[in-house]
Amino acid sequence: MTSISVEQLAKEITDRATGDGRFVVAVAGPPGAGKSTLSEALVDRLGDIAAVLPMDGFHMDNADLIELGLLPRKGAPETFHAEAFGELLSDVRTQDTVDYPTFDRSMDRTVPNGGRIEQHTRIIVAEGNYLLLKDKPWDRLASMFDMTVLLEVPRDVLEARLVQRWLDHDMSEADAIARARGNDMVNVDTVINRSGTPDFRVGEAG
Repeated sequence: MTSISVEQLAKEITDRATGDGRFVVAVAGPPGAGKSTLSEALVDRLGDIAAVLPMDGFHMDNADLIELGLLPRKGAPETFHAEAFGELLSDVRTQDTVDYPTFDRSMDRTVPNGGRIEQHTRIIVAEGNYLLLKDKPWDRLASMFDMTVLLEVPRDVLEARLVQRWLDHDMSEADAIARARGNDMVNVDTVINRSGTPDFRVGEAG
């Protein structure tokens, strides 16, 4: 396990991704850590042969979460279709073109076939909170990655970002704080405490 900058990480990926098949990198981290920012920064540096594959499209539908009594825990590990995400990673290895669902945060719902991995894409940067989680069924994903990265951001910084996220969604300050501390920070601690050891750690996306 080694700390590394974004520029060094991009070079490391390029140096390793020399085989004929696709090279899949996992970028994991707590909510608010900047996974999307880091992933996009990597793709920008890697060029047209790289693409981001977000885990967010595998949120369970709100109707299903209500039926299961899990809507207040939306965003927790048990509110995602982990097995389906694993199947997608398998498809990425075996199929030239792969469609995948995305997540519309403003509408709070998934968008089927909202994204596509194109035939020319050789490097996949998969990003999500729980990609390195040691708990079942997430632990099955570990064997599907060629390289793993964990974003580490101080807990107080994460809380401030998460509160601001809800404020940006027009919540009152009290509701934003309650939402961040009541559910989001529980998920933060799950990632911090239950993730496996990555190949590399990145302190801040940039």
